[in-house]
Amino acid sequence: MSDQKRLFLLDAYALIFRGYYALLKNPRINSKGMDTSAIMGFVNSLFDVIKREKPDHLAVCFDKGGSVERTELFEEYKANRDETPDAIRIAVPYIQDILRAMNIPVVVLEGYEADDIIGTLAKQAEKEDYKVFMVTPDKDFGQLVSENIFMYRPARMGNGIEIWGIPEVQKRFGVVRPEQVIDYLGMMGDASDNIPGLPGVGDKTAKKFLAEYDSLEGLLANTDQLKGKMKEKVEANAELGRLSRKLAEIKTDCDVTFNADDYEMSEPDGNKVQQIFDELEFRRLKEQFIKIFSGEAEAPASTAPTQGKPAAPKPQAAGSGQFSLFGADPSAAPATIKDANSRNTVSDVPHLYQSIVPGLGLQIFMEKLMQQTSVCFDTETTSINPLEAELVGIAFSWEAKKGFYVPIPEERENAMEILETLRPFFESEAIEKVGQNLKYDIKVMKNYGIEVKGKLFDTMLAHYLINPDMRHNMDVLAETYLNYTPVSITELIGKKGKNQLSMRQVPLDKQKEYASEDADITLQLAEHFRPELAEAKTDELFENIEVPLLRVLADMETEGINLDKDFLNDLSEVLDKDIKSLEQKIYDAAGVQFNIASPKQLGEILFEQMKLVDKPKKTKTGQYSTAEDVLSYLAKDHEIIQNVLDFRGLTKLKSTYVDALPNEVQQHSGRVHTDYMQTVAATGRLSSNNPNLQNIPIRTERGRQVRKAFIPRDENYTLLAADYSQIELRIIAALSEEDTMIEAFKNGEDIHASTASRVFNVPIEEVTREQRGNAKTVNFGIIYGVSAFGLSNQTDLSRTEAKELIETYYKTYPKLRNYMGDQVDFARDNGYVQTVLGRRRYLKDINAGNQVVRGAAERNAVNAPIQGSAADIIKIAMINIHKKLTEGGFKTKMLLQVHDELVFDAYKPELEEVKKLIKTEMENAYELAVPLDVEMGLGDNWLEAH
Repeated sequence: MSDQKRLFLLDAYALIFRGYYALLKNPRINSKGMDTSAIMGFVNSLFDVIKREKPDHLAVCFDKGGSVERTELFEEYKANRDETPDAIRIAVPYIQDILRAMNIPVVVLEGYEADDIIGTLAKQAEKEDYKVFMVTPDKDFGQLVSENIFMYRPARMGNGIEIWGIPEVQKRFGVVRPEQVIDYLGMMGDASDNIPGLPGVGDKTAKKFLAEYDSLEGLLANTDQLKGKMKEKVEANAELGRLSRKLAEIKTDCDVTFNADDYEMSEPDGNKVQQIFDELEFRRLKEQFIKIFSGEAEAPASTAPTQGKPAAPKPQAAGSGQFSLFGADPSAAPATIKDANSRNTVSDVPHLYQSIVPGLGLQIFMEKLMQQTSVCFDTETTSINPLEAELVGIAFSWEAKKGFYVPIPEERENAMEILETLRPFFESEAIEKVGQNLKYDIKVMKNYGIEVKGKLFDTMLAHYLINPDMRHNMDVLAETYLNYTPVSITELIGKKGKNQLSMRQVPLDKQKEYASEDADITLQLAEHFRPELAEAKTDELFENIEVPLLRVLADMETEGINLDKDFLNDLSEVLDKDIKSLEQKIYDAAGVQFNIASPKQLGEILFEQMKLVDKPKKTKTGQYSTAEDVLSYLAKDHEIIQNVLDFRGLTKLKSTYVDALPNEVQQHSGRVHTDYMQTVAATGRLSSNNPNLQNIPIRTERGRQVRKAFIPRDENYTLLAADYSQIELRIIAALSEEDTMIEAFKNGEDIHASTASRVFNVPIEEVTREQRGNAKTVNFGIIYGVSAFGLSNQTDLSRTEAKELIETYYKTYPKLRNYMGDQVDFARDNGYVQTVLGRRRYLKDINAGNQVVRGAAERNAVNAPIQGSAADIIKIAMINIHKKLTEGGFKTKMLLQVHDELVFDAYKPELEEVKKLIKTEMENAYELAVPLDVEMGLGDNWLEAH
C-alpha cells in the first residue's frame, strides 16, 4: 500500500471563501488598497498540503456558472446566497494565474460545480489504483468516501487537519455506508445550499431514520410506522425529500478525464510565481515558496489516518520528468526558484556605509553632521525593551545609499564619552531627526541623559496616516515603496530562543552594514512619504498631533505607574475561591465534572446532556457554539450559563491581569510601564501593550478591583483621573447639528434622561430608571448601527418594542439620521470618511455587492469619524497638558490614557492648580457646537480616583 500513488483534488472556492472569512475582521490590505485575504488564504492552504503531504498528483477544481442541472431541477437552489464579495471575485483570476505559473492543473467545466468535477475525477482515479484526497472543509463530500477516497479537511482555528475515511464518515453522519450521506442530506436539507429537505427533520432525526429505514426511499416506503405530526409532514413532503436528495447528490459522470501525466506535480515557473507574489506584496508566501520548492522546507510531523488525522506520508520517488519537490539536494532546485527576486538587496545596490572611530574620525564626522538640516538616525541596542536596552551603536544617514555607524562601547564611562560628543546633534533644534518608530530611540537616548530635540519625522507614523489598514514595519515599507529587501535581523542574531545572540556579539562590520542600511532606507522612505502626506491632506495632523504626541507618550511610558503587588496577591487568592465556588455550582447543576474551559465539553454538557435549548447553534466544525454572544443570550434563563460566563470572566481576569501584572513591574523602576501604540487602531485611538491597560474590565465588581492595584508614587502624591463625559455623544450631536441634543448638552441636562423624556413622551422628571437605561442603550448603540435584534438583546424590550424605540428615536432626532445617511453617501463618493481634524478612514468595501461586507463598511462610515474625532481631541488635550506641566516645572506627571480618561500622579501641594489646568485644557482642546465636559476624581488608587 505504501507505494500507492496519491492524488489531491482541491475544492477551490471552498478554500478561497474560508481564507477570506477567516481574515474578515483583520483583512490583509496591500499598499494599493487591495484586499488580498482570499488569495492569501487559498495559497496558504495549497502550500500546507504540498508541504505536509508531498503529493505525486494534484489539481484544483473551480465552479463556473453554477450547476445548470440543479437549478433546472429547483430554481431556488443556492438562491439564498449573498453576492460574492468583491475581494473573492478579484482573487480568482490571480489564484488561477498562480496555479498556472506553478504548473498545477486548473479544472473548470461550464455549468458544473467543483463538487461534481472532484467526484468524477476521484472515482476515475480510484479505478486506476490511486489514493484520492478531496481537500475541502465541505462535509457533503462525505458521500464520496470509499476505501481509497478520503476527505482532507484543512487545519482551522487551532484544530489540526482531519482526514475522514469510512469510519469518520460513519461516526459523523450516523451511517453504515458513505453513500447514505446523500439520504442524510436529502432528509435534513442544507441551509447553505438552500436545499429544503423534509420539514421538521434535523440532524438527530435524520440519523434515527437512517438507522431504522436505511435510506430516504426506505423511509418513504414505511411512513405507516411514523406517528402524528411527523407522519403527516413526511408523507406530504415526500417529493420535496426526493428532490432534496437529487440536489445533494454529487455527480460522478462529468465530462472530465483524469490524466495521470497532466496531474503530476511538476516544476513551477519560479520567476512567474514570484513576480505575482511581488505584485500582491506577499513577502512570507514568497519565502515559503522558495523554501518548499528548493527542498529546504520540512514537512510537519503527522499522525496515523485511523484517528481522523493524516498519516505521515512517505516521500515518493520522483516519477519520470517529475520535479522532486523535497529532493535531498536543494542545490538541484531550478535557478528560477532560488534567484527570482525582482527586489534589490544591499548586495545589488552600490552603497557607502562607514564605521566612525573615536578621536579625529568622530570629530570630522560631527562637523559634517552639524551642517545638515535633516538626518535619519537609528539606534542598535541589546533589547527591544527601551527601558532596559543598552546602546551598541547609532547609525546616521542624510543622503540615499550613504550611511555612517558609530559603535558605542559597553563600559558606561566610555559610552558616555562618545555620546557627549554626539550630544550637540541630538539637542540641536535646527536639525530635523528622521526615524522609524522614533519613540523607541527617544526613550533609549533618555536612559543616557540625552534629550532628542528639534523637528521629528517618523516614517511609521507617516505611513499610518497614509494607509492606516496596512502594516507599518520597515521591511514591509521598504519592499512596498522602494522595491528593496533589507537584511533581516535574524541573519545577524538568529531566531528567538536561548541561542539568539545579542547585538553586541555581532561582528562590527555586520553591525555597520545592517544599521547603516536601516538608517539609509528610513531616510529614503521619509522622502517618499512627505509628498504623500501632503496629497492626502494629513500633513497637519502628522505635524501638529501625531509627532508631538510621540514625545508625550515617550515621557508617560518612561514614567510608568506604581503597583500594589500585595493587594494583587490577596485578590488572586479571593478570585481562586470565587472560581472554585463557581466550578462547584456548575458541576452540581450538570451532575458531572468536566473541563469548563473546553468549548467542546461545555457544549456537550449544556446542549446534549442538559438539553437547555431546542435547536442549539453550531459552529462550522459541527461543535455546539459556546461563544460569548450565544451564552449571554441564554444566561437570564439558565443559572448554570450565567455561572459559566462568570467563571470565564474571573479566570480571564485572574490570568490576564491579577497574576500577570506583578510580572510586568520593571526591576530598574519598580513600576509598570505600558507601551502606547499609535499605529494600530485605524480609528486613531491609541492602544496599550505590555501590559494592555485599556481592557481591564470595569463593568464587573471584581474587574473594578484590579484598578485598586494602581497607586500613587508615594504619600506626597495622589492619583487624579480626568474623564471626558459622554464625548462621543457630544461629537455626534455637534457633527449632525441636531438642535434638540445640542440644547440638552448646553443646558447641562442628563442626556439619557432628556432622550428618554422625548422618546417616551413624558416630562423629564417622570422618566423611570428603566426608560433612562433603554434610552442610554440607544444613544450609545445608534452610532454602531444597533438593530432591533441587538437592542432587544441588551435590554428587556421585545424585538417589536425595540424596533419602535429605534424608529421613534430617529423621528425625535431627524438630523441625526440625515447625518448618518450623508456620511455613507460621502464614503460612497470618496472612498473614505474623516474626523474633525481630517484623519481619514478608508472604506474599500463601501460599494461592495455583498450586503454583509457593505453593511460593515457603512457602520464604519458613521462611527469612524465619531470615534476618531474623540481620539483626536484627547490627543490635543494630552499634548497641551504635557506642555503646560513641563513648562510650569510641575512635579505632577501624566501617567495613563485609557479611552476618554487621563490618569495623573498629582503632587499634593500642586493639586488645586493642576486640577484647574487639566480641566481647562481638556474642555478647550477643540471647539465644538457642544461644550466638552470633564469629570475629575482623586484617590489613593485608580478605582477611587475614577
